[in-house]
Amino acid sequence: MALVLHSTSDNKNAWKSLIAAEYSGVQVELVKDFQMGVSNKTPEFIKMNPLGKIPVLQTPDGPVFESNAIARYVTRLKADNPLHGSSLIEYANIEQWMDFAVTEIDSSISAWLYPRLGYRPFIQQAEEIAIANLKRALEALNTHLATNTYLVGHAVTLADIIVTCNLHSGFTGVITKSFSSQYPHVERYFWTLVNQPNFHKIMGEVKQTEAVPPVPSKKPAQPKEAKKEVKKEPAKPKVEETAVEEEEAPKPKPKNPLDLLPPSKMILDEWKRLYSNTKTNFREVAIKGFWDMYDPEGYSLWFCEYKYNEENTVSFVTLNKVGGFLQRMDLARKYAFGKMLVIGSEPPYKVKGLWLFRGKEIPPFVVEECYDMELYEWTKVDLNDEAQKERVNAMIEDQEPFEGEALLDAKCFK
Repeated sequence: MALVLHSTSDNKNAWKSLIAAEYSGVQVELVKDFQMGVSNKTPEFIKMNPLGKIPVLQTPDGPVFESNAIARYVTRLKADNPLHGSSLIEYANIEQWMDFAVTEIDSSISAWLYPRLGYRPFIQQAEEIAIANLKRALEALNTHLATNTYLVGHAVTLADIIVTCNLHSGFTGVITKSFSSQYPHVERYFWTLVNQPNFHKIMGEVKQTEAVPPVPSKKPAQPKEAKKEVKKEPAKPKVEETAVEEEEAPKPKPKNPLDLLPPSKMILDEWKRLYSNTKTNFREVAIKGFWDMYDPEGYSLWFCEYKYNEENTVSFVTLNKVGGFLQRMDLARKYAFGKMLVIGSEPPYKVKGLWLFRGKEIPPFVVEECYDMELYEWTKVDLNDEAQKERVNAMIEDQEPFEGEALLDAKCFK
């Protein structure tokens, strides 16, 4: 009995095993004219996978479902298959990236894409979390690929097949060029892989989406027949119409707790404009303006320092790390201003920062959503300490040398 794959031909989860088969020299026959919603509802299919999901691989020893398991099965049919690596640690790293592809990449892309395609209810907050999680995953992947052509070793492995297939739905569905350009090493990796002959044979031409799909309309258009019937019905009392309108009105989005704080004399956008527009006499204009505006009742200042500076041995990796942190802080842009300094003329580089937050404490939603926060030591600025206030000035100004050392880079969050 030949290996038979039950799936549609455009399913990225089916592609995993088909691409693996191409690299392994294994024959896998794809069921022709498979119709989702029909073929997967038959008693024969349900017997192979009770969930009715695709793909399913029919083998001489019984069926296998779950796409990564199928890809592993196909790969193991070839003895000493290089897709599994050449050592125990390579095998473990391949498994690591395969799990990463599912838990970090695929889950985040699906949570962003599927509601916009109408497969799941659209919830704004859930989408924001999904995008933040995807940015976190792509930043980690980008950092790894900055010094690696492939995920493990020096050739394509099963990890590359799984990650690329999972990225495919993102690049073709919601990840536009402006979004992916933040992760140049991921871009290079993805387009390199999808244009490999064995990938291209299964996937065909891949085109990146130009726009994120719009949110589906909550009220589908009413058929013309229904509209005619409505016109014939007697008019309802005005009170009832108002009640219906009120019931159908969308619930207001919950306010951020920071929006409920008492008004502050410090207008954050005014400070950001002053910072951006001051080109000369920075101390006399911007720094003085900052302290004139600063409201200790409505805002708080914090120093941060990366806990693991000894790891910062490569300059561009360190800079990417800081850049990723600032991307993930984007959810706090309305409520924060920050400066991040990368310090030192040679490794290990030190990463230190200054942050202005709305409220007297670091906003809880920032701590919960931005996992990088825990990688830094946070210390509230003592405004009664003139030395600390001068340190604030130096960090806002990008003073060099800073604390006796050269600045490799200074990044601003505004």
